[in-house]
Amino acid sequence: MSEVIKHECGIALIRLLKPLSFYEEKYGTSLFGLQRLHLLMQKMRNRGQDGAGLATIKLDPEPGHRYISRKRSNSPTYLKDLFDQVFTYFNDLPPEKLHDADWLKENMPYTGEVLLGHLRYGTHGSNTIETVHPFLRLNNWISRNLVLAGNFNMTNVDELFDELVELGQYPKEKSDTVTVMEKIGHFLDDEVQRLFDWYKPDGYSNDEINQLIFENLDIQRLMRRACKKFDGGYVMAGMIGYGDAFVIRDPNGIRPAFYYHDDEIVIMASERPAIQTVANVSYQSIREVKPGHVLIIKKNGKVMEQPFTEEREVTPCSFERIYFSRGTDRDIYLERKRLGQLLTDRILEAIDYDLENTIFSFVPNTAEVAFNGLVEGLQQRMCEIKKQRIKRLQEQGELTDEALDQILKVLPRTEKIAVKDDKMRTFIADEVIRGGMVSHVYDVTYGIVKNHVDTIVLVDDSIVRGTTLRDSIINIVSRLKPKRIII
Repeated sequence: MSEVIKHECGIALIRLLKPLSFYEEKYGTSLFGLQRLHLLMQKMRNRGQDGAGLATIKLDPEPGHRYISRKRSNSPTYLKDLFDQVFTYFNDLPPEKLHDADWLKENMPYTGEVLLGHLRYGTHGSNTIETVHPFLRLNNWISRNLVLAGNFNMTNVDELFDELVELGQYPKEKSDTVTVMEKIGHFLDDEVQRLFDWYKPDGYSNDEINQLIFENLDIQRLMRRACKKFDGGYVMAGMIGYGDAFVIRDPNGIRPAFYYHDDEIVIMASERPAIQTVANVSYQSIREVKPGHVLIIKKNGKVMEQPFTEEREVTPCSFERIYFSRGTDRDIYLERKRLGQLLTDRILEAIDYDLENTIFSFVPNTAEVAFNGLVEGLQQRMCEIKKQRIKRLQEQGELTDEALDQILKVLPRTEKIAVKDDKMRTFIADEVIRGGMVSHVYDVTYGIVKNHVDTIVLVDDSIVRGTTLRDSIINIVSRLKPKRIII
C-alpha cells in the first residue's frame, strides 16, 4: 500500500458534572478537567503526529465574559507546546487564587466544565495551524456557537458542499471539515430559530427563551437533519455554546468511539484503554457509542444515546484493528495475537519446518503482539510434532537419550533483527527526498545470522509500509546475507 493512506485522528471529550469547587475539594485542583484531558490525549498520541488542539466551554457565563477558549499547535512538539501554553495562564498564580475555583472560572480561560481535545494525523495536504481541530463557528447568540472536532473521511464532500450553496451559503473553502461544520451549523441555527419562534408568541422574554432553548434543543432531531446525507466513516464530537455536548458515529461503525460516565464525569475517547487509564475503571465499565447513534450530554448533566440515522451493516475499519489502535486494548491485543497465531502453518510450510536454520523477528514495534502470537503458535505446533516423533521412535525401539535431546532442543529462534534507528516520517510526497530518508530509517543486529544458511522471517503489521519495506527493511536486512527473507 502507498504511504499516503490517511491515518485515524484522535478525539477526547470531557464533561465535568460537578462544580469546579468539588474537584478542588476532592482532588486538590480546580484544573481537574484540563489535567484529565491532557492525560487522555497523551494516551492517544499515537493517533496524531501533526498537531493537537483543545477547546473549553464554561457553563452559565455572565454576558460580556468570554466562555469559549481554544488553543491549537502544529509544532514538532505539538502536544507539549499545546498544554504548556494553556498551563502558562496558571503557573504564576498565587496559591490562594490557584485554589479558588470560583475566581478561576470567572477570571481565567480554559476553566470550563466542557472540554474537547483533538489529535491530528494527516498524511497529505497542508499542515497549517488552520487545519488543526477543534473548529469554531462563532455567533453572538450563545446557543448558535458550535465547536467541532472529528475523525472522519467523507466520501461525498462535493455533494454536501453543493447543498450548502443551494441553501444560500457561500463557504469560505471546500474541505470536508468546513463543509461538515457548516452543515451542522446551518441546522443548529435553524433549530434555535424554530424554538425561538415557537416560544416568542407566548410572551416569554428573550432571556427566558434562551433558557428554554438550552433545555429543549433536540440534538437527536438536529443530527437527523444535519447528517441525513453524510456518507463515509466518521466520529465527530461537538460542543454547543451554552454547554450541550454530543458525539456522533457513522451507521457502519467504521470509526471507533467509547465513553464512560459516573456522577462526577463523562469521558469520551477514540480508544478504550485511554479511558481505562485516565478514569481507572474496568473494561466492563466502558461503553462503545453505537453505530448510527448520537451520544448526548445535556447542559443539565443528563447522558443519553439516541439513533440519528437508519441502521446499516456494521463494518468497522480493519486497519483500526490491525494497526491504528494502541495494542493495550483487550480486544485489539487478543485479535492481533490471534492474527499472528493464524500464520503458524503457512510459515512452517514456507520454511519446510526447518526451525534450526530460521530466525523469527518483527518490524515495527507494533507488530510485537502478532509476533508473540506466531511464536506461541509455533511452540504449540512443535509440541505436537515432537510428541509424534517421540512416539514413533518409541514404537520403533529407537528412543535413546541422545535422540530425545535432539528432538527437545529444537525451539523457534527469536531475535531482534530490525531496529528503527530514528523517528523519521516517511510518508513524504517528494519521491527523491522520501527515498533518501527511508533507506536509513532502520538498522540491523549484526553477527547472529549464519550467512546464506539462515532464513529470516519478519512479521510486519503495517498498513503504510510500501516504500519503507522495499527501500529500507529488505535492503538493510539483506546485508546480513540470509538464505531467504520471508515477510
